[in-house]
Amino acid sequence: MERRHTIQKDLVLNTVRQLKRHLTADEVYACIKKDHPNIGKGTVYRNLGILAEEGLIRKVEVPEGPDRFDFTLEDHYHIRCVKCGQVSDVDMEVLPDLMQRIRDTHGMQFLDYDIFFRGLCPACAAEAQKAKEK
Repeated sequence: MERRHTIQKDLVLNTVRQLKRHLTADEVYACIKKDHPNIGKGTVYRNLGILAEEGLIRKVEVPEGPDRFDFTLEDHYHIRCVKCGQVSDVDMEVLPDLMQRIRDTHGMQFLDYDIFFRGLCPACAAEAQKAKEK
């Protein structure tokens, strides 16, 4: 079934692409609502799901945090700040044939993966350093 092309869907897609960050659904909604106060939260959430299904954006399931929506469609890895929750791309090449190289002894069939590293973003690291110096 082919889905309709709507203005709301374009707004959501353009917001994710233009901000070039790993946005939560709430962040996408807040950004769009500034210029389009009549848009509903459900409309934004529904369109994020549709766009992810259609492969126009990537839904990133974040461990211990809200899902994020990514403008980069190619396989890549992420890092999440353990203090503020910011999610960023890791600048490294993807390991070739990773799914084929992993063997599961429990009979699981691998479908997909997201690799997350944990760390401190520059702002949180600087804040931690200041607190340490006091």
